[in-house]
Amino acid sequence: MRSVISLVGMPGCGKSTVGRQLARSLGLRFLDSDSEIESELGESIRSFFDREGEEAFRLVEERVIARLTAGGGLMLATGGGAVLRPANRQALRAAGNHVIYLRSTPEELMRRLRHDTKRPLLQVADPLKRLRDLYAQRDPFYREAAEFVIDTGRHSLATLVNLIAMQVEMAGWLDSASSSEPSLGQSG
Repeated sequence: MRSVISLVGMPGCGKSTVGRQLARSLGLRFLDSDSEIESELGESIRSFFDREGEEAFRLVEERVIARLTAGGGLMLATGGGAVLRPANRQALRAAGNHVIYLRSTPEELMRRLRHDTKRPLLQVADPLKRLRDLYAQRDPFYREAAEFVIDTGRHSLATLVNLIAMQVEMAGWLDSASSSEPSLGQSG
């Protein structure tokens, strides 16, 4: 079975942007768990989150991640809080699946997200404080889930994609069906 390679990290660290380019580079299908959740809900995450609350959202997210990680040949960008649930961390790392943590500091994220109105958890009086709090809470879970940690702050998109593609290929995460060169085996 082919791998699911998932990207985890804070809101705004580039999971969707990097994931889309990386999937193209590696010949994988790209999916964004937040987009899949919105398709399933038939509404935006923000409106569902506002109406039903974070716990209800996390239950839907867990169900969608379980479904998406059961497939293969996929690059998956996850929501920033996906790692909070142990079931999601287990699904992301299930047999043959792999995880990369795109690490960004709260200050880098604030520069990127200062005008963002779509992310429910950042609609607060002091978004930088909120990002610092989220980072302190989530960083240990991102690190627990991930096999590689890639710092995003010092790299262009093209450099990040090339760096990650090289790591994926050197780790042997792609089977011969999705790689142009023969595989010597897969790491587990």
